[in-house]
Amino acid sequence: MRVPRPCGVCGAGGAAQYRCPRCAAAYCSVPCCRTHRERCTPEPKREQERPAAAQALPGGQQADGPWSVEDILTEDDEQDRVPLQKLELLGESEELRALLLNPHLRQLLLTVDQAEDKSSLMKKYMQEPLFVEFADCCLRIVEPPEKENILPE
Repeated sequence: MRVPRPCGVCGAGGAAQYRCPRCAAAYCSVPCCRTHRERCTPEPKREQERPAAAQALPGGQQADGPWSVEDILTEDDEQDRVPLQKLELLGESEELRALLLNPHLRQLLLTVDQAEDKSSLMKKYMQEPLFVEFADCCLRIVEPPEKENILPE
């Protein structure tokens, strides 16, 4: 579980949900982002690492934009990171596509995406069987269960 941090611009305690892709400073809102951007001084190490962090995206595109995943992840976040190759498997899953045809599930996902307090909303939705089925399906795809007690053929 991620510990909320105070905003580095306005000081609001536990409200910083976002990070500057250049220097990793925490901030809580668009106005704070703009204020921070005006006075942002990137860490030299991060700026030097950026070219090495550029990766090819699906379709042959290059991730040479203003930020990359490596820029926004901290060591605390690294344990929750799912490799891009495994995330691509989600798009290939027929089971997941079938679940996403359900309008109720799509509405739940939109609500989570737009929520300010995603963590508590996720806890609430994990009580909904349809949402649990979706979460379990995603987990099975990105972290398949190890096959136990299966005899080799």
